[in-house]
Amino acid sequence: EVQLVESGGGLVQPGGSLRLSCAASGFPFSRSTMNWVRQAPGKGLEWVSSITSGGDTTYYADSVKGRFTISRDNAKNTLYLQLNSLKTEDTAMYHCSNEAFRGPGTQVTVSS
Repeated sequence: EVQLVESGGGLVQPGGSLRLSCAASGFPFSRSTMNWVRQAPGKGLEWVSSITSGGDTTYYADSVKGRFTISRDNAKNTLYLQLNSLKTEDTAMYHCSNEAFRGPGTQVTVSS
């Protein structure tokens, strides 16, 4: 059974930072491209970032480029997303996903 469990969200002021984690199990994590997507209140799902199986190539949406960093630890079956210089428009539920499944998400709220 595929399991993706996100953690690390919270309430942060504009300009602040958070580090999200995603614990994965039930599929060959080390051979899987992984993604972060987010959904803001009242909006559709937005792709944020992807990382290839070996971690050598990363991709970012223009809206987060230069502020967010995706990484992975294949020995721990864990995906990360470092969020820096957060803006109010980054407020959303953040989900990790492989090609077929998405976790329940962790809430990030950016507010003063």
